[in-house]
Formats: sequence, C-alpha cells, structure tokens
Amino acid sequence: MTTSVPLYQTVSTTPTDYWNDSCSLDELTYAIGNGAVGATTNPQIVLAVLKKEMHLWRDRIHQIIAENPTWGEPEVAWRLIEEMATRGAALLQPAWKRHAGRKGRLSIQTNPMFYRDWEAIVAQARDFDTLAPNMQVKMPVTKAGIKAIEECTYHGVNVNATVSFTVPQAVAVAEAVERGLNRRTAEGRDIRSMAPVCTIMVGRTDDWMQAVTQRDGIEMDPSYVSWAGIAVFKKAYGLWQARGYRVRLLAAAYRHLGHWSEFIGGDVVLTIPYEWQLKINASDIAVKSRIADPVAPHIIAALYEKIPDFRRAYDVDGMTVEEFDAYGATVRTLRGFIAAAHDLMAVVRDFMLPNPDVK
Repeated sequence: MTTSVPLYQTVSTTPTDYWNDSCSLDELTYAIGNGAVGATTNPQIVLAVLKKEMHLWRDRIHQIIAENPTWGEPEVAWRLIEEMATRGAALLQPAWKRHAGRKGRLSIQTNPMFYRDWEAIVAQARDFDTLAPNMQVKMPVTKAGIKAIEECTYHGVNVNATVSFTVPQAVAVAEAVERGLNRRTAEGRDIRSMAPVCTIMVGRTDDWMQAVTQRDGIEMDPSYVSWAGIAVFKKAYGLWQARGYRVRLLAAAYRHLGHWSEFIGGDVVLTIPYEWQLKINASDIAVKSRIADPVAPHIIAALYEKIPDFRRAYDVDGMTVEEFDAYGATVRTLRGFIAAAHDLMAVVRDFMLPNPDVK
C-alpha cells in the first residue's frame, strides 16, 4: 500500500471505498496497491483494455476460435469478456475473502442489447454469477432492468445497477433490491455476503446537462453543469441516510476531481478510471469528508429553473419507471455500450476472417 497518497487516505480514514474502473490487470494491480476493493467493466472498457493489452489475449482469442468451430463473432466476443472479467476477479479474491464477500468483487456487464428483455438479463446474470465466487453483475436501470434487478437479487446475484443518472432511477433500484432481499429472507435464504450497489454515472449526468443546454440554447454559467451529477448523488445519499436502503450508492464516469473529493466521507463506492486515479494521487486536495456539504443553493436553483431534465433527475418523482428508457442520458449511454459491443465483435472478426487484401 502507498499509504500517503490521497486515494489510500480516502479509504483508510473514511467509510468511502474505491474501485478500479477497468478490468485491466496492470491498472487493477495499481488500484489494489492504493486501497481499491473492487473493479467494474462495461463494453467500452473491455474494448479499450483489449486494445491496450492485446499481447495478453491474442493467443487466447485464436484458441477460443479453434476450440469452438461453430461459434460466430458474438459467442467468441462474450467468452472473451467473461475470461477478462474472471482474470480481474482473481486479483480481487484476497479482498473478497478478507471482507467475507462484502467487498472484493468485479462487476461484469450483461449484454446492453438486452435492455428491453428482463428475462434475458436475468438468465445471463445468473450465468455470469457462476464465473467466479466474487463476481458482481451489472444491468441497466431501464424498465426491464428494474424487474431484472429484483429477480437477480432474489436469486442471490450481487447486482450493480448501471446506466443510471438520476434520483428516481436510484430509488427504483433501491426498492427493487429491497423486494429481492425480502423475498430471499422470507424463504430463509442467506444474504450475509450480498453487497449490491447502485451506480449513478455522475459525469454522464453532467454530459447530458451540457448537451441539453447546447441543443436547446439554454444560457447559464457553464460551470454550473459540472455540479449536476454531484447534486443528484448527494440528494440520493440523503435519501439513503433517511430510508436505510441496503444497496450502496456508487459514483462513476469521472469528469473532474470533484467527482472524488465531494463524495469523500460517504458510505459509498467510487469507481475511478486509472487516469483519474493518477490525477487524484497527484493532487493537493485535502482528504476530508465533504459528502454532507451541500451544493450551493444558487447553482441548484439555476439548474432546476433552466433545465427540465435536471428537474427530472433531481426530484424523487421526476420520472416514472416507464420513462427511464427514453431519458436522454440513458439513450446516449445505451447507444454507446451497444456500439462498443459491436466494435468488439469487429475485432473478433479480424481474427476469424482476416482481411485477405492485407498481407
């Protein structure tokens, strides 16, 4: 452990945990050395890691193709995703054992193309749950995803709710997890090692507010939108403190150091990309609890008055579950994840059907 750096100080002096936002073995090793107790993946992350660490996977991709002569690109790509996640999970098993299953997990994401099909999400999630004892499974906070989150929790899968940007989405996740846990305990089934999390992609919340202001010609101080995700996360955390939800909040999608410093002190998880870990550890920002510090009222007032989609994100009843799928940040993110899944299959295609025009 590098005990003097800000990230290690964060996890050793406050209830806040941090995870590595990648399954890269090099990046995860660095993160564990700085106190990380988990990791996350998604199709975009897997694609980036594969390109960065192709030397570790080239022979294995050829082997998967040779061992499965009837498989197409999707099957090979998803086997690759599973194996990358499993290798990452192995690095976290010491933390998983040390914390009796409550920490030390790696999140693997279900197929983003299943976002409308709760049964497909549940089937894949339950399969992913068998890959390693410390696996966590990501599923989107769409209408179908909420149903899947409850069912997966009931079946004992540790869920990580993703594609989530708003207070109403987070509350719907929390209530779905409560229903799933209560169904398990009513049948006398164990929940002691279950550690579900609900992601709020704070940086993508900011991104969407920025996109809306540009699209709709909304004039406001440009610095205010960088507080939108923080405001949403802190609003949700206050509700968690009042209501006692058992799913932990997780902040993701980093855009600036406030997405770390403003959440210090909360009983939350921060999943941080490697490049932002380096920036945090090089910063001189004091490690002190700020989770209870409110966002300036005039900033919230301006966001609330001028951006309708901020109101939808900030108010507990800002959206119904039926409206989640059409929310701008949801659509943007699903499109990106689905595109990345197709791009990963294109990489596999170059192994299966190398371009004959190129020597």
